[in-house]
Formats: sequence, structure tokens, C-alpha cells
Amino acid sequence: MLHRALRHTSTLLAMAASSAGALAHPGGLNAEGCHNDRRNGGYHCHRSGGSGASSSRLASPRSLRSRNDGGYYPNCAAARAAGAAPLRRGDPGYRAGLDRDDDGIACE
Repeated sequence: MLHRALRHTSTLLAMAASSAGALAHPGGLNAEGCHNDRRNGGYHCHRSGGSGASSSRLASPRSLRSRNDGGYYPNCAAARAAGAAPLRRGDPGYRAGLDRDDDGIACE
């Protein structure tokens, strides 16, 4: 009986420890471990190079533009030049700073 309770407790602790990262961040990361920050605008990363380490570093706009993956546009002219406009809420590159009328469609 004691062995069963100890095993149950250790299983619960292991589950709690493995989900700590999920509670700290809701997910939605791309292959590089980065995502758009919808609340504050911009783009940031939590891992580097797929190692799984959580570094929470900020990516520079220059490096994001050079990857040409649609992750960040400094303004609507850049989004249009990349052929990404209009951007809808939830799309890569969408951020509140580009959506002047807050209708969920930026650079329209």
C-alpha cells in the first residue's frame, strides 16, 4: 500500500514538473522556438537552435527580416513589399501596431 502511494506521488510530481514549461508559456512556437507576441507586438524566441533550452531571448528585427519567413514586418510597406499584406490576426507577422483600426486586419 505504501509502495503504491509513493509511486502515485512520484508520478504526480513528474507530471507537474514536465508541465511547468507549458504553464509558463501557452505555446504556438515555430521550428526555431519563436512566436509573435500578440499582446505587445513583436517577435521573440524561447529556444535557440532546437536544443530545447528556454532562453527567452529577443530576436533582432534585422535577423528576422533576413530569414524572410514572414515573422516580422517593421511597417506595412515592408509587409506589402514581401507580398504578405493584408495580415490577419493570428497570421505570422501580424501585430497590433500594424492594425490601426483594430479590426483584426493589418495593412489593409
